[in-house]
Amino acid sequence: MRGLDSGGSSALRFALIMGIVNLFGDLTYEGGAAINGQFLGMLGASAAAISIIAGTGEFLGYALRPVAGWIADRSGAYWAVTFAGYAINLCAVPAMALAGSWELAAALIIAERVGRAMRKPTVETMISYTTGELGRGWAFGLNTALDEAGATLGPLIAALILFLRGDYRTAYALLTISVLLAIMALIGRVAQL
Repeated sequence: MRGLDSGGSSALRFALIMGIVNLFGDLTYEGGAAINGQFLGMLGASAAAISIIAGTGEFLGYALRPVAGWIADRSGAYWAVTFAGYAINLCAVPAMALAGSWELAAALIIAERVGRAMRKPTVETMISYTTGELGRGWAFGLNTALDEAGATLGPLIAALILFLRGDYRTAYALLTISVLLAIMALIGRVAQL
């Protein structure tokens, strides 16, 4: 596969850096997901609308993965699809701080899920190329451990912000920090190629 250099140390570096990207990525979108329903309700969305939005987002987040994988395979543009997916996935979350209506917030929630659908198959494909050097369980285990650490920290950080008398918009806005860290790690990885 183009763009993934060979050798044990470069495979480890790739798996570790992508794990760090996923740590900050999960911190961002899981932090946002923890407060999305309440924020939509605050903006005036009904319980039915919140359920439909969440369900539609999750459906698209999984249903579009084969399409994204197919596009990446056909084009060979794994990094382009990965960057586009991360950009949409990550930037939609802090943009929620600017949403003035529940309809706009709903569009951002769905966009975030679509972005994740775009990037997930390409990242997992690229990580699979490291398994020959690192071992299947170890490469995916490292990535998953870092991914889940972010998924745990995100909601805790959002809750802490709300506890410290912040509001939903502040919580979304502060998640910009993890967005920047994820994008810097991703750019740093590509710069090494």
